[in-house]
Amino acid sequence: MPTYEYECQSCHERLEAVQSFSDAPLNVCPACGGALRKVYSAVGIVFKGGGFYKTDARSSSTATVPASDTGAKSTPATPAAPATPPPSTSSTTSD
Repeated sequence: MPTYEYECQSCHERLEAVQSFSDAPLNVCPACGGALRKVYSAVGIVFKGGGFYKTDARSSSTATVPASDTGAKSTPATPAAPATPPPSTSSTTSD
């Protein structure tokens, strides 16, 4: 069952409660009787094993075969138009 954290709106007391998903949220502060609200915080996640990162190597059974090896013909990409060269500035100095 998950543990929920609540904070009182009046006295700012924090408390934790182990509740089922189907249980109604707590509404009354046990210390002062004020209104409670749920506090949401970051959850720590740890990925164990391989395959979670882009740099992980794939096993040979799941590796993809390049298109050139499958017999499929690929069309070459059209070359981009050459950029216009900057105006030439010859800086020859004569002494």
